[in-house]
Amino acid sequence: MKNPLLLQSIKGEPIKRFPVWLMRQAGRYMPQYRELRNKAPDFLTFCKDVKLATEVSLLPLHLLGVDAIIIFSDILIPLEPMGVKVSFKDGEGPSLEWDGEVKNLRVPSFREVSFVGEIIEEVKRLQKEVPVIGFCGGPFTLASYIIEGGSSSTLKKTKTFMWNRKDEWEHLMNLLVETLTHYLVGQAKAGADVLQIFDTWISYLPFEDFENYKRWLLRLVMQVKEKTQVPIIYFFRGSSSFLEALEGEKLDAVSVDWTVDMIGWMKRAPHLTFQGNMDPSLLYCEEDVIIEKTRGLLQKVPRSTRYIFNLGHGLSPDMDLNKVKLLVNTVKSFSW
Repeated sequence: MKNPLLLQSIKGEPIKRFPVWLMRQAGRYMPQYRELRNKAPDFLTFCKDVKLATEVSLLPLHLLGVDAIIIFSDILIPLEPMGVKVSFKDGEGPSLEWDGEVKNLRVPSFREVSFVGEIIEEVKRLQKEVPVIGFCGGPFTLASYIIEGGSSSTLKKTKTFMWNRKDEWEHLMNLLVETLTHYLVGQAKAGADVLQIFDTWISYLPFEDFENYKRWLLRLVMQVKEKTQVPIIYFFRGSSSFLEALEGEKLDAVSVDWTVDMIGWMKRAPHLTFQGNMDPSLLYCEEDVIIEKTRGLLQKVPRSTRYIFNLGHGLSPDMDLNKVKLLVNTVKSFSW
């Protein structure tokens, strides 16, 4: 690997500069992405087409010069073989259907989503420059999609299910943890160098319930670590109180959004790798502001390793490719 910067930083090894990659770095803001997307009849088919998904995964390396490739896929992919019908309508987001009976869901093998492994293998074959990141959704986030039937602004169905149907919730969490264990281990065996868990909707969970939920999250992490040495990044949205609940646990890295005092936490937890936490809205600003704010964040980072620059959430379709490239170049040109 020509550029192992991200792996070196996670391990706390000396690095010449901070590594940078961006969530949703391959997306609709790229004309090249839109051209490839038009070759598939729908989004799920696009994700499952090994050739197209590989080409999309590689776009940010070629167009932006990022320090890691995250494979092009979707967090909902492992839900289909569990027994949940998943579909996407352009501009409307995902739609999920199931019979409402947790007992009818199942734990699938990685073979049932073998195309994900094939995408990783192809990306690794076609480039030897940077690490490849595999990923999954967090158990709570995936449970919310199943129960809500899609995205939600309140997650009230999910929370009332969790409180009213405790036994079924416990069973659902166990099913998801086992499914995601197979899913992440399969990706690692296919060649993923890093794994990221996206728990985007965890910010809706009351803190006292997060204290209970983290046992499933940590079980997922530990089960994967028992079978692979690949480092794991945990991404969540929202409160620093979740970091307090996870402090001292065996996590390799956490990715946080712009509401978290990341700089303060870097001083508090020097053993932990942090990723983030620039607000993506910065990319709607003038170029000089993008440079100023990016350099301002980097200058505050109180360490010379165990940090990965990223956004606090993903890139949006209406962003300017040139400004995204400027952001990446600004990080890459920063030195101590």
